Amino acid sequence: MLPLLSLKSKALTAALIAALALPAPAMAWGKNEQNFTKGVLAAIIAGAIIKDMNRQAHARPQPQPQPVYQPPVYQPPVYQPPVYQQPPVYQPAPSVYSTAAAQAFNSYSRNERLRIQSTLANYGYYRGGIDGAFGPGTYQAVTAYAQSQGRLADLNTRGGAYGIFDGLIY
Repeated sequence: MLPLLSLKSKALTAALIAALALPAPAMAWGKNEQNFTKGVLAAIIAGAIIKDMNRQAHARPQPQPQPVYQPPVYQPPVYQPPVYQQPPVYQPAPSVYSTAAAQAFNSYSRNERLRIQSTLANYGYYRGGIDGAFGPGTYQAVTAYAQSQGRLADLNTRGGAYGIFDGLIY
């Protein structure tokens, strides 16, 4: 870019000098002679610009370094013994029928069991039928009620479950 710019600035300087110097003696010339002189100067300037552009187009490219072959470095594989992981043993969850809450619930009379279920339904915890039977619906309602009262751990023992059920009955 720089040689092109300097060439253009040189050409512009030459054209300005010629434009300032030529009109004085060229005044004696006619219009045709003056136009001819302008054309010659324009051709010289255009030729210089084109020559510079061609020189830049045919400039030698920078030589690229030759690629050098690098043979791969062999690294023997490292043996890693397999790691055996014991598969997890899944234990089925205890049945709701064998919990301390179920045993305590079933020890009440039929009327008391109906009253426990209806109280849980009135509080919005139980949505099943009021039948006095302990099942998943009753278990879910009792655990939700005990959790809301902050007494969820009491359901793990029969004595704690009796305390929760007595609170619902009386």
